[in-house]
Amino acid sequence: MLSVMLKMTRQQYETDPQVILENMFVAVMDNIFLLVLVTLLSVVQNVFFALKVEKECTGQHSKSHSPAFERLSCANRNCMDTYSTFLAVLWCAGICLSQAPAAFAGIIYLVVRQKYFVGYLGQTCQSTPGFLFGKRILFFLSLMCAVGIINHLMLSFGGSDYKEYIQIITKAASTLLLLP
Repeated sequence: MLSVMLKMTRQQYETDPQVILENMFVAVMDNIFLLVLVTLLSVVQNVFFALKVEKECTGQHSKSHSPAFERLSCANRNCMDTYSTFLAVLWCAGICLSQAPAAFAGIIYLVVRQKYFVGYLGQTCQSTPGFLFGKRILFFLSLMCAVGIINHLMLSFGGSDYKEYIQIITKAASTLLLLP
């Protein structure tokens, strides 16, 4: 008798719309949590860059722009030019393929972007390694997007799912991003 009552309670619990929505929310958050963290870190970094530009603008040379202000402003503009591309490929790679390698590449990209920004404050040639490394990370994220989309199309139209194999490869390949 007790087992019948427990089964009925479990069936009611599993079909309750509120419980279904809560389970869906937890599942979605598990799949995007790292991407959200990387996105928020990138926003904090953008605020840092903007504050540096503002500080230099309102500093002692507020009437005439100093060469340091011009370099800061140019570095900030360059970082903002690639920002939308970074966010698009980060989220596409994380959702279509795997969030862990995408988030790892995103963190590395933020470190490289910081190196680029700081390098631009000195000689402009000091920013070149950060720029080239950033391009490599964006290429990796773009490749993850393309592979994830192709895998989805193969699953939809061909019935073949290679996502597990591809995720293993991308997790291994993401560590190769650390090589100079």
